[in-house]
Amino acid sequence: MYAESTAVVGPLATYSEPHSYDLCEFHAERLTVPRGWEVVRHEIDVEDSGPTGDDLLALADAVREAARPEPPRPPADDGRGTRRGHLRVLPDLE
Repeated sequence: MYAESTAVVGPLATYSEPHSYDLCEFHAERLTVPRGWEVVRHEIDVEDSGPTGDDLLALADAVREAARPEPPRPPADDGRGTRRGHLRVLPDLE
């Protein structure tokens, strides 16, 4: 929360956030911020027994999704050559 001059320290992120960083406990405890900034610390439950069944299922689903091959796509031909991403293969003019 750069605009609010606030650093929030808490449990590890559950999704990718562009301005967040995962820190180990050692570094999270020693975090310093610029003068005038506020630090908000969300305490972690030390009695937590680890990931829940839902957490493990979500992780398994994410791994399966990442491992699933993409179906082949036919290359698009715009008449000037075959286009692949931002590159184009031009036909031989001879």
